[in-house]
Amino acid sequence: MLWRRPLLFISLPLFFLACLLPAFAQIPPAKPDPLAPRFPAGTGGCAASGPSLCEEATPKILANALGPSPLEENLRRLTDEIGGRMTGSPAMARAVEWAIAAFRQAGVDNVHKEKYTIPVTWSEGATRLDVLAPVSFPVRLVSVGWSPPLPAGGVEADVVDVGDGSEPEFARAGASAKGAILLVHSKIGRTWDDLFHDYLRAPAIIDRAVRSGAAAILWMSTHERRLLYRHQNALMGELDRLPQAIVAREDAQRLARFLAAGQKVRVRLAMPNRVGGPAEQENVVAEIRGRERPDEFVLLGAHLDSWELGTGALDNGCNAALVVEAARAIAATGLRPRRSIRFVLFSGEEQGMLGSWAYARAHRGELDRAAAVVILDEGTGRVTGYSLGGRKDIEAAVRDVLKPLESWGATDHTADAFIGTDNLDFLLEGVPTLVANQEEANYLPNYHAESDSLDKVDIRELKLHTALAGVTVFGIAERPERLGKRQSRAEVEALMKATGLDKQLETFGLWAQWVEGQRGRQP
Repeated sequence: MLWRRPLLFISLPLFFLACLLPAFAQIPPAKPDPLAPRFPAGTGGCAASGPSLCEEATPKILANALGPSPLEENLRRLTDEIGGRMTGSPAMARAVEWAIAAFRQAGVDNVHKEKYTIPVTWSEGATRLDVLAPVSFPVRLVSVGWSPPLPAGGVEADVVDVGDGSEPEFARAGASAKGAILLVHSKIGRTWDDLFHDYLRAPAIIDRAVRSGAAAILWMSTHERRLLYRHQNALMGELDRLPQAIVAREDAQRLARFLAAGQKVRVRLAMPNRVGGPAEQENVVAEIRGRERPDEFVLLGAHLDSWELGTGALDNGCNAALVVEAARAIAATGLRPRRSIRFVLFSGEEQGMLGSWAYARAHRGELDRAAAVVILDEGTGRVTGYSLGGRKDIEAAVRDVLKPLESWGATDHTADAFIGTDNLDFLLEGVPTLVANQEEANYLPNYHAESDSLDKVDIRELKLHTALAGVTVFGIAERPERLGKRQSRAEVEALMKATGLDKQLETFGLWAQWVEGQRGRQP
């Protein structure tokens, strides 16, 4: 996940199907529970009234998703064997082949790759910071993603502390910022709000640094215990405007203390990042063809790419494996919904949702037939409902689809809209989108970090999310009526203004793409 707007979350009770799934060992047997899922006539989840195929499909999807499955082994191969999967890297190419094989094993239709081009490829060189004065000590740091390289041999400069990077702090630094390496402070990241703030403040700070003539920026890590992670601030696949690195929190604070004591801090920063030209990348697509309206479709997606410091398990390998597993769980029912269900694993998400943007452009001519796009991208914290991308008009239909699982508690649907994951370009095209709202759990301490590995994944919760996602997309695909209409350009723009999405696009330099018709519903 790149980032998303913060939400207030509620807990999702763990009550599950002991009578329906006695063989499922990971969920312990439960006593009879008044909140356990029931399937009375007329609550199959696809229609407002009357029986439907969902009444037959829902318990089968649950049994397939919650029972023995290849989910954990698929995820192990993706994370432990392939590892971090940065867009444009050999590991990303191996992940695409993993996805092709996994979808084929799942028994679905039309498994294939769809190509698009990214503007540049990038990988980190031997980033190094040598403290020359007042005393030498080792500093842990990593380059920000898609940061431009420094000249060979690096740059020697003074470090200037600009606090939180605000306009008054830059004014205080004055002319000393010119040619300097700037140190920007951060709070410890513990909540969605902290993460949102960390991304939201960056563009203005970079603007000020560029105007001041600074040589580079050092961002204080938001994690303790010298844990490093990688972010990216350039969101169109282009190189950033200034060399930047993330410095271990404790090391950055040590530098700050020297400066606060009035001592000059002189350093040499080396950042020989490797930059290549445009390159083809691939999304992986599979399908279950609808029985009545196969040209209409619901899309279930997640991003396959990750940063490479860890193995990309929480962000977003777990949900890539979920998409494959949901496809298997639905296919194994032997039931075909009215509309088709497409399963898409996007690349390029961390660089600005490049893969999903490319998919939306390539399929623009058929988006009138897209019933909905459902995205998961927040680790394995409990799902509390869906963010509906500003579409209050679809909430009643979503509740109807999820009626059989109402007792699970995933009912806190929200009407916010944000730019942080692969629903964005479908939202801008007017298609109804659902993004799973999830509790933070252990997602934020490991976000984009060296510690994002398979042991952090809650397989039990991941199976529950798989079941929920499968029921969601099958229900939308089977529903006689559309979940909601495709909005016009004027309606999308009104939605953006009502939700503040327009301001987010402006902050990150994406609003011009909407205005000029490069992105979103065409004028």
